Order: sequence, then C-alpha cells, then structure tokens
Amino acid sequence: MKPIVVIGFLGTQLDAGQGAGRWNKWRPTVSLAQHEDMVVSRMELLYTLRHKALAEVVKADIATVSPETTVNLVPLELEDPWDFGEVYTRLYDWARAYTFDTEREQYWTHITTGTHVAQICMFLLSESRVVPGVLAQTSPPKRQREGEAGKCTLIDLDLSRYDVIAQRFGAEQRDAVAFLKSGIATRNARFNTLIDEIERVAVRSRAPILLVGPTGAGKSFLARRMFELKQARHQMTGPFVEVNCATLRGDGAASTLFGHKKGSFTGAASDRPGLLRTAHQGALFLDEIGELGPDEQAMLLKAIEEKRFFPVGADKEVESDFQLIAGTNRDLRSDVAEGRFREDLFARINLWTYDLPGLAQRPEDIEPNVDHLLAIHAAENHRVVRFNAEARAAYLRFAQSSEALWCGNFRDLSASVTRLTTLADGGRIPVALVEAEIARLRWLWKRGGPAAAVGGDVDLDALLGEERAAALDLFDRLQLEAVVRVCRQARTLSDAGRQLFQASRAQRSVVNDADRLRKYLAKHGIEWGRIAEG
Repeated sequence: MKPIVVIGFLGTQLDAGQGAGRWNKWRPTVSLAQHEDMVVSRMELLYTLRHKALAEVVKADIATVSPETTVNLVPLELEDPWDFGEVYTRLYDWARAYTFDTEREQYWTHITTGTHVAQICMFLLSESRVVPGVLAQTSPPKRQREGEAGKCTLIDLDLSRYDVIAQRFGAEQRDAVAFLKSGIATRNARFNTLIDEIERVAVRSRAPILLVGPTGAGKSFLARRMFELKQARHQMTGPFVEVNCATLRGDGAASTLFGHKKGSFTGAASDRPGLLRTAHQGALFLDEIGELGPDEQAMLLKAIEEKRFFPVGADKEVESDFQLIAGTNRDLRSDVAEGRFREDLFARINLWTYDLPGLAQRPEDIEPNVDHLLAIHAAENHRVVRFNAEARAAYLRFAQSSEALWCGNFRDLSASVTRLTTLADGGRIPVALVEAEIARLRWLWKRGGPAAAVGGDVDLDALLGEERAAALDLFDRLQLEAVVRVCRQARTLSDAGRQLFQASRAQRSVVNDADRLRKYLAKHGIEWGRIAEG
C-alpha cells in the first residue's frame, strides 16, 4: 500500500485548544493521525500567517499521537480567507508548484476544515485533478472520549458510483441543446455538432459570438435562444436587445447605438441612452454587423474592450457591460481585406464564429422542421392540420431535392407551411394543394433565386479573352457561365460558394466554400472582383 499524504487546511476553530482539556475535544486534523487502521505518512498543513502558533501546537500534538507522521507547515498569505478568487489562486499556485508523485504516494485532500470557500476550492482542485487523489471527510465520534478519532470517509470522484452526477450534468446539457433547437430533432450531423459547441460556449463564456450564414438561416432566433438559456441559468439579468445594422444610416446610426446628449445635433431634443446602455447586463445582437460604418465600428470596438464609450456629443464616458452576439451574411474576411471592415474589430468578435448552414444544405432537417411548424400552427390557431400520406411524401420529395433552392431559408419554409395550413380544408393537406404550393415556390425562386437568374448573358469572351474562351469545350463553357451567373447575383464569394456547393458541403468535415470557388475561378484565370465588373 502506498504511503498516505494528507493535504488540508488548519481548522482555526475546530483544531483550536490549549491545555490538557484539548485532548477531550475532537480536532479534525489531529484525528487523522489517531486512526489505528491507517498511518498518515505525511501531512501538508496549510495555514494563514496569523495562526502560526496554533499550527505549531497541532504539529506537536500529531507528533505525540503518531510519531510516524511528518507534518509540513505550509504558510499561505491570505488577506481575506473568504475571498474566493484570492483563495483559489493561492491554492492553485501552490498545487502547481508542488511535486506530486502518484506512482509512489496516495493523496487525500481533507475537506472538513478551513472556511467554506477553502473547502470549495479544495474540491474544485481535486475534481479537476490539479490535486490528484481522493477527498477525505472526517467527522466526530458519537461519544467523545480521549483518543477517539471519529470517522474518516474517502470520496473518489473517479468511481462509477458518482457517475450519476455526471449523468445529471449530461442530461442538463442535452436539455440545453434541445432548448437552442426549440426541441426540433435535427438530423444533420454538422449542424448538431455546431449546436453542441454553441451550447457549451453560451453557458461558459461572455465573449463576443459571431453567427455567419445566409438570410433566414436562423441567426436572430439562435441569438435569442442563447440569451434565454443564459437568463434561465441566472447568468444575465438585463434584456435582449436586437438591431439590424443595415437599417442604421448616417448620424442616426451612432445615436441609436451609443446614445446622445441633448442638443448634440439638430433634432436631439433630449438625452437618449442608446441600445448599448439598454443592453447592460444583458445581450446585444447586432445583425448584419458588416453594414456598420467605420466610425461606429471604432466606437463599438472600444465599447467591447473597455465596457465604456462616449455618447454622441458627450464629454463623459458611460459604462455598459453586455455580451455581444453579431450576425452577418457577408464574408467579413473579404471585407477586412478590402478595407470595408476594421481588422481589429473583426479579430475581437472572431473568437467564437459559427457558420450556420442554409436550409438547402440541411435537407434531412426539413422534415422535422415541417413537423415543428405544424405543431406551432396547431398551438397558435387551435386547429390541427396534417398532410395526407401521399401529399407529405410529394412535398418532402420536392423540398429535399436540389430543385428546392430555399433562397429565404426558414422564412421560405415557414411561409410555405403557413400557406398550406391556411388553405387546408378539414384539417388535411391533399396532394393537389401540395402541387400548387410547389408551383408557387418554383415561381418565387425563378423570379428571385440567384441560381435561376438569367439577367443578361455571360460574355466569356470579354471575361476570359477571345482566345482563351474559344479553347473551352461546350461542357466547360456552359458550366462556367452558370457559375458566373450565380456569382453576379451573390453578395460575397462565400455566399456564392454556399449556393454552388449546397449538396457536397454537407458531407465535408471542413467547409470552405469560398476557397473552393476561388480555386475554380482561378483555374480559368478569373478573379472575384472581375466578375462584378463584367
């Protein structure tokens, strides 16, 4: 059996005592050396400087009852033993500097003595394996007599009997993930992995989060659910404030976000707090953050880093502590490279970036989302509507096909289900109604879908040069023309890539649509900037 090494705090009350009467009192630290069935080889006894005399007495008493036990007195400089941050830091630093030899010794962390803060810190250090070994919990005997050691219980957090605790944590995490997905049993592996990570970040971090994805992919909805999850766990007391930066223009942009002082500009009839101050102790969701002007970007960077900023026309800074969640359907990396977005701001909000796939990239998730929308309709309208079997099969067959562009993503799907449920007679959606809806969707996407846009033929002679264009096979020419049409309708290289690689991207573990598209264009000697010009 390996020698036992005990690590524990001196109990300033429980271990105290002077004169012969102290032996008639149960003292937790001394009791560890009084058990006949176990011998403590060494004890690392932590104490604060002002209790050095008591520590010396306890050391001497342990030597009396157990000469085999070596006691090392470890002074800790603590100004406030009830300050969690200070106590944990001091203990952590000591544990990191200590030489643990788990091959030759076994370690017990005594959690009976010390302040509640110290006990919690000792538990956390053991649970995280910074201090290896088991927890030792001592308790007094039922009848106190001299020499009675009481009871010592060992708690090994690695044992399977404590798996129930881990299972409860796991269940809580699953509930949180389901909450973020509104209980929708999504099947897309990449999306589910993404939501799993977002859940962990949402409950553990207050750092900025950037949600990237096409319009209608659910960025705003997910941002609100993240806030509600933190709120349910008492991590936020302030409100959820949402603003679409694309609606902010001119002088009003800074005023809306940062507030202004009365008389700072024409029309400023009174003070205005601004949305950043409104979001204090809550979450601020800035959708389409790439639309912010350069001045607002600079002011936002300061507000994120320092939690302070100047309202428009103010001489004094104000404070606001909020968590920023940003959304964009643009490739901010390209905007940074082209000077439209501040590199330092992008670096600050890019710690946690999540690319939400569009609905067309998650065909397997269309069915559970349709069921979810039908359930919402039933709850809101007190009227249950269902598909006929043939109608359901026909709708899903089209909805999951490459023909279904879902340009508006979940907004398109929600509008489609709303039309079907509204027009359904007798609570049933028949095949004829589905066929009419499919025709409507085709018409909508033909008018607005970038893949179907035919506004102006692509002049490859002008884009490539007559000699290079003439060398193309008809197959390559038709493919390149189709790609250029999509690119001209897309706002960014990433947006075009998401549309062009909508099926294959779902099977990739690492998705970089922009890079794939850039390489394809480069093969034909085309740069992204030239497509827009052509």
